[in-house]
Amino acid sequence: MAAYDFTAPRLHVEAELRQGLVLPLERAQSGYLLTVLRKGEGDSVLLFNGRDGEWRAVICPSGRKSADLRLVEQTRPQPAPLDLHYLFAPLKTGRLDYMAQKAVEMGAGLIRPVFTRYTQGERIKLDRLRANAIEAAEQCGILAIPEIAELTRLPAALDALEPERLLVFCDEDASVSDPVMALRAACNPAAPPPLAVLVGPEGGFAPEEREQVAARPNTVALSLGPRILRADTAAVAVLALVQAVLGDAR
Repeated sequence: MAAYDFTAPRLHVEAELRQGLVLPLERAQSGYLLTVLRKGEGDSVLLFNGRDGEWRAVICPSGRKSADLRLVEQTRPQPAPLDLHYLFAPLKTGRLDYMAQKAVEMGAGLIRPVFTRYTQGERIKLDRLRANAIEAAEQCGILAIPEIAELTRLPAALDALEPERLLVFCDEDASVSDPVMALRAACNPAAPPPLAVLVGPEGGFAPEEREQVAARPNTVALSLGPRILRADTAAVAVLALVQAVLGDAR
């Protein structure tokens, strides 16, 4: 496992990253580094953009409350893109923020909100979803920012999945007593296929929605135990389970 430097602050930027490049900091970033963290000239900052790996830069003050960053060296190369899709019914704002952050921490490479019959509202702020994804990546040493997909109704979301992608369907009514065994039986754990996870709203899935999901080939329905979990808790539980059995936590 790569050694992470958690002593230096990490910032996501949109610009390309290469040795010797000097990047002007945005006002909010300057305030965060110079005022909140009390960093100064020559202090290190780690930068990433999701494409060029992680780079160490040093602070070069350009004014009383502004600074530039000069890139010194690459500290980690860019890893391969994550290929775990996380599909979820939108939640209330505070819990949606939490869910987005945890999905990133657990290795989601694509986050897709899905509208279902019992979804609480059809509106979702994709820019806020992306901001939470970036914040989680900054805090946890993650170099890849997941793709934030548009809100899609359930049938279209199912159609968008490649046939070879195994869909793990979180269904509280599934008759599965051992989810680990069910995942292992669904494919060869030594060479697992690309994965997707679907978590529904607080009210669960409607009967016709269960039929739609069950009709999709290459799908395994899982119950996450005898207790009913909140949707944001279910996100953490199923992503941890999938990553431990078939993913990159093995």
